[in-house]
Amino acid sequence: MSAFDWIGKWAKYAPMKTALCETESGREVTYAELNRTAEEMAGMLHSTYELKKGDRIAVLSAFRIELIALFGAAQKAGFVIVPINTRLTATEVDFQLKNSGAKLVIAESNFKEQTEQTHLNVIKWGDTLGGDSDPYAVELKEEDPLFILYTSGTTGLPKGAVYTHKMLFWNSVNTHLRLNLTANDTTVNCMPAFHTGGWNVLITPLLHHGGTIWLTNEFEAEDVLANLEKSESTLFMAVPTMLKILGDTERFSSLKLPSIRYFIVGGEALPIPVIEAWDEKGIPIRQGYGLTEVGPNVTSLHQNDALQKRGSIGFFNFYIDARVVSDSGTDCKTNEVGELWLKGPNVSPGYWQNNDANASSFVDGWFKTGDLVRIDAEGFVFVAGRKKEMYISGGENVYPREVEKVIQSHPDVTEASVIGVPDKKWGESGAAWVATRDNTPLNQSALKAYVAERLAKFKIPKYFFFTEALPLNTTGKIDKKKLLELYTNQQKTSNHENV
Repeated sequence: MSAFDWIGKWAKYAPMKTALCETESGREVTYAELNRTAEEMAGMLHSTYELKKGDRIAVLSAFRIELIALFGAAQKAGFVIVPINTRLTATEVDFQLKNSGAKLVIAESNFKEQTEQTHLNVIKWGDTLGGDSDPYAVELKEEDPLFILYTSGTTGLPKGAVYTHKMLFWNSVNTHLRLNLTANDTTVNCMPAFHTGGWNVLITPLLHHGGTIWLTNEFEAEDVLANLEKSESTLFMAVPTMLKILGDTERFSSLKLPSIRYFIVGGEALPIPVIEAWDEKGIPIRQGYGLTEVGPNVTSLHQNDALQKRGSIGFFNFYIDARVVSDSGTDCKTNEVGELWLKGPNVSPGYWQNNDANASSFVDGWFKTGDLVRIDAEGFVFVAGRKKEMYISGGENVYPREVEKVIQSHPDVTEASVIGVPDKKWGESGAAWVATRDNTPLNQSALKAYVAERLAKFKIPKYFFFTEALPLNTTGKIDKKKLLELYTNQQKTSNHENV
């Protein structure tokens, strides 16, 4: 048995222990049952669909038992899983299928529309099982890829970060050392299956440690709280928007979660009132920082420091080296802001078939995150901003350049610029400034519909402003700081149309 076959090992150590529970369907499987499904799936995919080590399997699916079994099959057979964002349009999906070189697509029936442009074989989960296929397992190396996880690109095209078996192991080790994971831990997962946060913040570390995972795919706040109680969860991961929604429920006032050690929060800064509200319920908050290309679990702020170190993302995890680098390339001093560079065994070897991105993002094993941070005298890390212009809406990364390209493709638009602005519900939303050809009047609803045909819903700007010309800085580039200033002033003085 391969050292990477975590489910196979737990099928021997604790075969009758519950591994997974689907909250919507009520289905449960033990580690022994999950392992048998993974073995059958590996054999079927090899014999029926002729897949072999290194072949990419694209997946459009919510979390379910079969998807975790596919992960187990990949750890046995060397398949590479390519989770596709189910919120994308068919055009966006087709790009990732072609870029990854996927050999097969597994898609739930409700995502059929997103795969209408591909010529690949698209199958359902039921097609991955059955028959008398011989087992299929291969020898794996730690550098072999396990996932290709797509992140939005600043140039407008997503980049596929390669995630190896080695990264998976060291991310689990780092997570265990900071969060004290054991086989006795249970969690409810309501993060999406196309996101590294869904897979690798808690699911894969808990599978490595023989824990139990309740899978829930509809974020219904009352149901999530009920499942946390019923499962006697010890850990729970969410983004700030989720915690705020959970805290606004009727159930919150009577909520009792005695088994919870803490909630783990990432994706964006968590407002202090939210921390205090959960703290009053006896539930500590552990904030952290992560990114697809590294881990993703990079830092953790101990729950005892959540209030006294407000705004901090804590310390770097155990097996991670970090630098804070100035624009001149030198290491920053205490409390000096610079770009965060990361190095370690949990750093991606690079982006899939993207030499330009690799050359600009990786230097001698260091990954340049594009995030601006400072480290105080006690070693606590604080995020100061983003060198890249990405903003986070409801836990999803949005890169303005991708959105700008789509808006500018409209025949009546000459230029467009998008920035992230504060949003009470989603943390941040997009605001777009648009200049039209010869000041041609453009219907805002029509422009929004045009963008909606080409981009996922969470990428569509919440606000559209029309202007004769966009402000420029001294170098002739669009002045985004000025746009933020304009937005702030317009919020105060005008009744702009929210489309």
